[in-house]
Amino acid sequence: MANPDVLLADLDSLQEQLEVALAAEDWNALIVLNQQVKPIVDPLMDAMEQGAVSPTQVKQRLEALNQLVEIAGQGATKARDEARESLQGVNQNRNAAAAYAKVSTNRPK
Repeated sequence: MANPDVLLADLDSLQEQLEVALAAEDWNALIVLNQQVKPIVDPLMDAMEQGAVSPTQVKQRLEALNQLVEIAGQGATKARDEARESLQGVNQNRNAAAAYAKVSTNRPK
């Protein structure tokens, strides 16, 4: 079994990285970091079940991690919605430009 202090440090490091990526709104980094949650949490849970780590320490960290993941999810949803709105604006501008081009080429001279 891995050293419990190392397991806790790994979770703390992941949390710090998530905080940095979230502050930077780096959605790609958040996706990569999210994939690391289970491989880091599973051995920690095993260590806790074996009595090598205090449940209180694990619970506090997991609650903080859960909050970060929830905030990241909300931020990603917001970014997706903003991108969708922006794309709709681009499409409207493109349609307007196409209509203007069509009208301007059909105007008598």
